Amino acid sequence: MPDYNNYVQFICNLLQVRQKGAPKPLGETTDLIADVGLSSLQVMELIEKLEDHFDLSIPLNILPNITTIGDLAAQLHSLKH
Repeated sequence: MPDYNNYVQFICNLLQVRQKGAPKPLGETTDLIADVGLSSLQVMELIEKLEDHFDLSIPLNILPNITTIGDLAAQLHSLKH
């Protein structure tokens, strides 16, 4: 079962693929909107990919609390454990 760091790494890998130009370093403090430039629709698409990959459901009411890769990884970890 993945731990918190595995979730961070998986999310970073997903986001690294979509970066254009010189890739920026990504980590747990990376902001999904400000640093990565995701739109709200792209955040939802990312959530959907993670739900499918890890076979879980992320409640929509926690989305306002998710701003960084670390926030998202922590939510995935808490939902899986």
